[in-house]
Amino acid sequence: MDLAPSHSAGHHPRVKPHARELPLRVGTRASPLALAQTRSFLALLRHFCPVLRSMNVFEEHAIRTTGDLVQDRRLAEIGGKGLFAKEIHEALADGRIDFAVHSLKDLETALPPNIVLACTLRREDARDALLLGAGCAAGEPEDPYAALPQGAVIGTSSVRRQAQLLHARPDLRIVTLRGNVQTRLDKLAAGACDASLLALAGLRRVGLAEVPKLVLDPAIMVPAAGQGIIGITARADDAELLDLLAGIEDPEAKAVATAERALLACLDGSCRTPIGGYARVLPDQRLHLTGLVARADGSFLLKREIVGEVGEAARLGTELGTSLRADSPADIFA
Repeated sequence: MDLAPSHSAGHHPRVKPHARELPLRVGTRASPLALAQTRSFLALLRHFCPVLRSMNVFEEHAIRTTGDLVQDRRLAEIGGKGLFAKEIHEALADGRIDFAVHSLKDLETALPPNIVLACTLRREDARDALLLGAGCAAGEPEDPYAALPQGAVIGTSSVRRQAQLLHARPDLRIVTLRGNVQTRLDKLAAGACDASLLALAGLRRVGLAEVPKLVLDPAIMVPAAGQGIIGITARADDAELLDLLAGIEDPEAKAVATAERALLACLDGSCRTPIGGYARVLPDQRLHLTGLVARADGSFLLKREIVGEVGEAARLGTELGTSLRADSPADIFA
């Protein structure tokens, strides 16, 4: 199959089928959310290439990663968020799969040799959601943390969320809570904690958008870089497939992802460093980027913003990251 897209003005490119070895093998984590994201991506490909709809073109390869298998410790303790992609990229590098689907926020900033971020899809809502247990009040969007009683136990494995919570409410207690979306909801319902936080995008993608929650404005809780975006990786030398994937990329998602990942790269962020990064394209088509650096205990938090041209997304991320790093205590990046 020749995967080179054919372009028409004002529309996504369509794919012209010719000869290529089929099926195309797509790698993904084995979690319900990862599988839902993969199937959404494959449906998008089929939508823009009708000939694929009646062909056995794609073959899913669900790969269990170290990040999925080790559930009793924070990612920072076992090697960082790259552990959600390590085994997948090993399969990609040695040819067992042709491309891979990821939650972009779980993808390491520096990819392995010959692996590239080939495509980013339209961003789902990037905000975090605060899920309240039985002992919490109803809360208000303007002051969602008021719903949390004094000394409430919050379940999360994210140092980014932990730092912002503790900066606003030093009385809160944090416990590690990992697992897929439903597992975390079950633990909250069982009383393992008084409240928890999840990405709103993840709830929506697994059909749990109606779960009772308070959606946190990015001004209150800065999201993770890449949150809500599906990213596709492929081999750098697979020109045919890269051409196809570039054809379905969402330009706005590409711009905000570029800015956020440039911010991360400048800060050398890992799961040990509480970092937030959230970019959006303004009505005047300029790009607004918010960056945050903090200590995990909430005792230090620095948040800054920058606005510039969309075409300068990488420069904006680097400039903001440089500013944040220069004015943050060195121990944060140790």
